[in-house]
Amino acid sequence: MAQAKDENFPVASRVLSPRHRRHLLAVYGFARLVDDIGDEAQGDRLAQLDAVEADVRRIYDHRDPDLAVLRPLRATVDDTALPPDPLIALIEANRQDQRVRRYETYDDLVGYCTLSADPVGRIVLYVFGKADDRRFVWSDRICTALQIVEHLQDVAEDLAKDRVYLPAEDMARFGVTEDDLAAPSAGPHLRKLVAFEAGRAANLLRAGMPLIESLRGRERLAVAGFAAGGRAALSAIADADHDVLGRRPRPGKAGLLRELVRVLARKR
Repeated sequence: MAQAKDENFPVASRVLSPRHRRHLLAVYGFARLVDDIGDEAQGDRLAQLDAVEADVRRIYDHRDPDLAVLRPLRATVDDTALPPDPLIALIEANRQDQRVRRYETYDDLVGYCTLSADPVGRIVLYVFGKADDRRFVWSDRICTALQIVEHLQDVAEDLAKDRVYLPAEDMARFGVTEDDLAAPSAGPHLRKLVAFEAGRAANLLRAGMPLIESLRGRERLAVAGFAAGGRAALSAIADADHDVLGRRPRPGKAGLLRELVRVLARKR
Protein backbone atom coordinates (compact mmCIF):
# COMPACT_ATOMS: atom_id res chain seq x y z
CA MET A 1 0.00 0.00 0.00
CA ALA A 2 2.94 2.32 0.62
CA GLN A 3 3.65 2.19 -3.13
CA ALA A 4 0.38 3.92 -4.03
CA LYS A 5 1.89 7.41 -3.94
CA ASP A 6 4.60 6.42 -6.42
CA GLU A 7 2.33 5.08 -9.16
CA ASN A 8 2.39 6.59 -12.66
CA PHE A 9 -1.21 7.73 -12.43
CA PRO A 10 -3.14 8.86 -9.35
CA VAL A 11 -4.49 5.92 -7.39
CA ALA A 12 -6.99 7.83 -5.24
CA SER A 13 -7.00 11.45 -6.27
CA ARG A 14 -7.46 14.00 -3.49
CA VAL A 15 -10.27 15.58 -5.50
CA LEU A 16 -12.46 12.56 -4.76
CA SER A 17 -14.68 12.07 -1.76
CA PRO A 18 -13.30 10.08 1.21
CA ARG A 19 -15.69 7.25 0.32
CA HIS A 20 -14.38 6.99 -3.22
CA ARG A 21 -10.76 7.22 -2.08
CA ARG A 22 -11.33 4.47 0.47
CA HIS A 23 -12.78 2.12 -2.13
CA LEU A 24 -10.10 2.86 -4.74
CA LEU A 25 -7.35 2.23 -2.20
CA ALA A 26 -8.99 -1.08 -1.28
CA VAL A 27 -8.93 -2.06 -4.96
CA TYR A 28 -5.35 -0.86 -5.25
CA GLY A 29 -4.28 -3.12 -2.39
CA PHE A 30 -5.75 -6.09 -4.24
CA ALA A 31 -4.27 -5.13 -7.62
CA ARG A 32 -0.82 -4.39 -6.16
CA LEU A 33 -0.77 -7.78 -4.41
CA VAL A 34 -1.72 -9.59 -7.62
CA ASP A 35 0.87 -7.73 -9.69
CA ASP A 36 3.60 -8.32 -7.11
CA ILE A 37 2.85 -12.05 -7.11
CA GLY A 38 2.88 -12.12 -10.91
CA ASP A 39 6.16 -10.21 -11.15
CA GLU A 40 8.21 -10.93 -8.05
CA ALA A 41 6.92 -13.79 -5.90
CA GLN A 42 9.17 -16.71 -5.07
CA GLY A 43 7.89 -20.24 -5.51
CA ASP A 44 4.78 -21.28 -7.42
CA ARG A 45 3.23 -18.03 -8.62
CA LEU A 46 0.24 -19.74 -10.21
CA ALA A 47 -0.60 -21.44 -6.92
CA GLN A 48 -0.35 -18.12 -5.11
CA LEU A 49 -2.63 -16.46 -7.67
CA ASP A 50 -5.10 -19.32 -7.20
CA ALA A 51 -5.04 -18.61 -3.47
CA VAL A 52 -5.84 -14.94 -4.06
CA GLU A 53 -8.73 -15.89 -6.36
CA ALA A 54 -10.09 -18.20 -3.68
CA ASP A 55 -9.91 -15.31 -1.22
CA VAL A 56 -11.78 -13.02 -3.63
CA ARG A 57 -14.49 -15.64 -4.01
CA ARG A 58 -14.82 -15.77 -0.21
CA ILE A 59 -15.88 -12.11 -0.37
CA TYR A 60 -18.68 -13.02 -2.79
CA ASP A 61 -19.70 -15.84 -0.48
CA HIS A 62 -20.15 -13.16 2.22
CA ARG A 63 -17.10 -14.30 4.15
CA ASP A 64 -14.02 -12.39 5.23
CA PRO A 65 -10.93 -13.11 3.12
CA ASP A 66 -7.89 -14.65 4.80
CA LEU A 67 -5.46 -12.03 3.46
CA ALA A 68 -5.48 -8.83 5.47
CA VAL A 69 -4.88 -6.62 2.41
CA LEU A 70 -8.11 -7.94 0.84
CA ARG A 71 -10.36 -7.35 3.84
CA PRO A 72 -11.20 -3.72 2.95
CA LEU A 73 -12.34 -5.00 -0.43
CA ARG A 74 -15.38 -6.67 1.13
CA ALA A 75 -16.86 -3.30 2.08
CA THR A 76 -16.15 -2.02 -1.42
CA VAL A 77 -17.94 -4.97 -3.02
CA ASP A 78 -20.93 -4.53 -0.71
CA ASP A 79 -21.11 -0.76 -1.14
CA THR A 80 -20.62 -0.52 -4.90
CA ALA A 81 -22.17 -3.77 -6.20
CA LEU A 82 -18.83 -4.53 -7.84
CA PRO A 83 -19.09 -7.91 -9.62
CA PRO A 84 -16.24 -10.44 -9.42
CA ASP A 85 -15.43 -10.45 -13.16
CA PRO A 86 -13.01 -7.48 -13.29
CA LEU A 87 -11.17 -8.69 -10.18
CA ILE A 88 -10.80 -12.21 -11.57
CA ALA A 89 -9.65 -10.77 -14.92
CA LEU A 90 -6.76 -8.98 -13.20
CA ILE A 91 -5.70 -12.27 -11.63
CA GLU A 92 -5.96 -14.00 -15.01
CA ALA A 93 -3.74 -11.32 -16.57
CA ASN A 94 -1.00 -12.25 -14.14
CA ARG A 95 -1.51 -15.93 -14.87
CA GLN A 96 -1.05 -15.09 -18.53
CA ASP A 97 2.19 -13.29 -17.69
CA GLN A 98 3.55 -16.62 -16.42
CA ARG A 99 2.74 -18.36 -19.71
CA VAL A 100 3.05 -15.69 -22.40
CA ARG A 101 6.13 -13.50 -22.69
CA ARG A 102 5.82 -12.28 -26.29
CA TYR A 103 2.87 -11.05 -28.37
CA GLU A 104 2.79 -11.74 -32.08
CA THR A 105 0.26 -9.11 -33.15
CA TYR A 106 -1.20 -5.85 -31.90
CA ASP A 107 -4.58 -7.57 -31.55
CA ASP A 108 -2.94 -10.16 -29.29
CA LEU A 109 -1.57 -7.35 -27.13
CA VAL A 110 -4.95 -5.62 -26.97
CA GLY A 111 -6.43 -8.95 -25.88
CA TYR A 112 -3.98 -9.00 -23.00
CA CYS A 113 -4.95 -5.43 -22.09
CA THR A 114 -8.58 -6.51 -21.77
CA LEU A 115 -7.39 -8.56 -18.80
CA SER A 116 -4.59 -6.41 -17.40
CA ALA A 117 -5.92 -2.85 -17.85
CA ASP A 118 -9.54 -2.53 -18.92
CA PRO A 119 -10.95 -4.07 -15.71
CA VAL A 120 -9.38 -1.25 -13.70
CA GLY A 121 -11.44 1.38 -15.49
CA ARG A 122 -14.58 -0.67 -15.09
CA ILE A 123 -13.93 -1.02 -11.36
CA VAL A 124 -13.55 2.76 -11.11
CA LEU A 125 -16.92 3.20 -12.83
CA TYR A 126 -18.56 0.84 -10.36
CA VAL A 127 -17.02 2.78 -7.48
CA PHE A 128 -18.42 5.99 -8.98
CA GLY A 129 -21.84 4.43 -9.54
CA LYS A 130 -21.49 5.13 -13.28
CA ALA A 131 -21.10 1.62 -14.69
CA ASP A 132 -22.89 1.00 -17.99
CA ASP A 133 -22.05 -0.58 -21.34
CA ARG A 134 -21.56 2.75 -23.12
CA ARG A 135 -19.05 4.02 -20.59
CA PHE A 136 -17.29 0.64 -20.54
CA VAL A 137 -16.40 1.04 -24.23
CA TRP A 138 -14.84 4.46 -23.67
CA SER A 139 -13.13 3.39 -20.48
CA ASP A 140 -11.61 0.32 -22.17
CA ARG A 141 -10.04 2.54 -24.82
CA ILE A 142 -8.45 4.81 -22.22
CA CYS A 143 -7.20 1.91 -20.12
CA THR A 144 -5.72 0.03 -23.06
CA ALA A 145 -3.96 3.24 -24.08
CA LEU A 146 -2.54 3.71 -20.58
CA GLN A 147 -1.28 0.12 -20.58
CA ILE A 148 0.46 0.61 -23.93
CA VAL A 149 2.05 3.82 -22.66
CA GLU A 150 3.36 2.00 -19.60
CA HIS A 151 4.75 -0.77 -21.79
CA LEU A 152 6.60 1.82 -23.88
CA GLN A 153 8.08 3.40 -20.76
CA ASP A 154 9.13 0.00 -19.39
CA VAL A 155 10.70 -1.66 -22.45
CA ALA A 156 14.07 -2.20 -20.76
CA GLU A 157 12.57 -3.21 -17.41
CA ASP A 158 10.23 -5.71 -19.07
CA LEU A 159 13.05 -7.22 -21.15
CA ALA A 160 15.00 -7.79 -17.94
CA LYS A 161 12.04 -9.96 -16.85
CA ASP A 162 12.13 -11.77 -20.23
CA ARG A 163 8.94 -10.03 -21.37
CA VAL A 164 8.37 -8.04 -24.55
CA TYR A 165 5.13 -6.11 -25.01
CA LEU A 166 6.01 -4.69 -28.43
CA PRO A 167 4.13 -6.77 -31.03
CA ALA A 168 6.49 -9.06 -32.94
CA GLU A 169 4.89 -8.16 -36.27
CA ASP A 170 5.58 -4.47 -35.62
CA MET A 171 9.15 -5.16 -34.56
CA ALA A 172 9.71 -7.02 -37.83
CA ARG A 173 8.06 -4.24 -39.82
CA PHE A 174 10.43 -1.62 -38.36
CA GLY A 175 13.50 -3.85 -38.39
CA VAL A 176 13.81 -4.06 -34.60
CA THR A 177 15.29 -7.10 -32.83
CA GLU A 178 15.40 -7.98 -29.16
CA ASP A 179 19.10 -7.11 -29.20
CA ASP A 180 18.00 -3.55 -30.01
CA LEU A 181 15.84 -3.54 -26.88
CA ALA A 182 18.87 -4.43 -24.76
CA ALA A 183 20.99 -1.52 -26.01
CA PRO A 184 21.88 1.38 -23.69
CA SER A 185 19.90 3.77 -25.91
CA ALA A 186 17.34 3.38 -28.65
CA GLY A 187 18.49 3.27 -32.24
CA PRO A 188 16.59 4.91 -35.10
CA HIS A 189 14.51 1.83 -35.94
CA LEU A 190 13.35 1.38 -32.36
CA ARG A 191 12.53 5.08 -32.06
CA LYS A 192 10.29 4.81 -35.12
CA LEU A 193 8.58 1.76 -33.65
CA VAL A 194 8.00 3.51 -30.33
CA ALA A 195 6.58 6.54 -32.16
CA PHE A 196 4.23 4.23 -34.08
CA GLU A 197 2.94 2.51 -30.93
CA ALA A 198 2.68 5.87 -29.15
CA GLY A 199 0.46 7.07 -31.99
CA ARG A 200 -1.83 4.11 -31.45
CA ALA A 201 -2.08 4.93 -27.75
CA ALA A 202 -2.83 8.58 -28.52
CA ASN A 203 -5.64 7.55 -30.88
CA LEU A 204 -7.14 5.31 -28.20
CA LEU A 205 -7.01 8.13 -25.65
CA ARG A 206 -8.85 10.42 -28.07
CA ALA A 207 -11.46 7.73 -28.72
CA GLY A 208 -12.08 7.43 -24.98
CA MET A 209 -12.57 11.14 -24.30
CA PRO A 210 -16.39 10.95 -24.38
CA LEU A 211 -16.13 9.11 -21.06
CA ILE A 212 -14.88 12.28 -19.41
CA GLU A 213 -17.63 14.33 -21.04
CA SER A 214 -20.21 11.88 -19.67
CA LEU A 215 -19.14 12.53 -16.06
CA ARG A 216 -19.57 15.50 -13.77
CA GLY A 217 -17.85 17.09 -10.81
CA ARG A 218 -15.09 15.33 -8.92
CA GLU A 219 -15.51 12.10 -10.88
CA ARG A 220 -14.97 13.93 -14.16
CA LEU A 221 -11.86 15.64 -12.81
CA ALA A 222 -10.41 12.36 -11.52
CA VAL A 223 -10.91 10.50 -14.81
CA ALA A 224 -9.56 13.50 -16.71
CA GLY A 225 -6.48 13.15 -14.49
CA PHE A 226 -5.99 9.55 -15.61
CA ALA A 227 -6.23 10.52 -19.28
CA ALA A 228 -4.01 13.57 -18.77
CA GLY A 229 -1.39 11.31 -17.17
CA GLY A 230 -1.32 9.18 -20.29
CA ARG A 231 -1.08 12.17 -22.59
CA ALA A 232 1.68 13.72 -20.51
CA ALA A 233 3.62 10.44 -20.57
CA LEU A 234 3.31 10.35 -24.35
CA SER A 235 4.64 13.91 -24.50
CA ALA A 236 7.58 12.89 -22.30
CA ILE A 237 8.33 10.00 -24.66
CA ALA A 238 8.20 12.36 -27.64
CA ASP A 239 10.43 14.89 -25.83
CA ALA A 240 12.98 12.10 -25.37
CA ASP A 241 12.91 11.60 -29.16
CA HIS A 242 11.25 8.24 -28.44
CA ASP A 243 14.34 6.89 -26.73
CA VAL A 244 12.77 4.78 -23.99
CA LEU A 245 16.02 2.98 -23.14
CA GLY A 246 18.35 5.78 -22.05
CA ARG A 247 16.12 6.59 -19.10
CA ARG A 248 12.46 6.12 -18.36
CA PRO A 249 10.52 9.07 -19.83
CA ARG A 250 8.35 10.54 -17.09
CA PRO A 251 6.18 13.65 -17.24
CA GLY A 252 6.76 16.50 -14.80
CA LYS A 253 4.05 18.23 -12.79
CA ALA A 254 3.86 21.10 -15.27
CA GLY A 255 3.27 18.69 -18.12
CA LEU A 256 0.56 16.87 -16.18
CA LEU A 257 -1.20 20.11 -15.34
CA ARG A 258 -0.99 21.32 -18.93
CA GLU A 259 -2.54 18.13 -20.25
CA LEU A 260 -5.23 18.16 -17.57
CA VAL A 261 -6.30 21.63 -18.66
CA ARG A 262 -6.34 20.53 -22.29
CA VAL A 263 -8.43 17.43 -21.51
CA LEU A 264 -10.95 19.41 -19.48
CA ALA A 265 -11.10 22.00 -22.26
CA ARG A 266 -11.84 19.14 -24.70
CA LYS A 267 -8.71 19.83 -26.73
CA ARG A 268 -8.01 16.41 -28.18
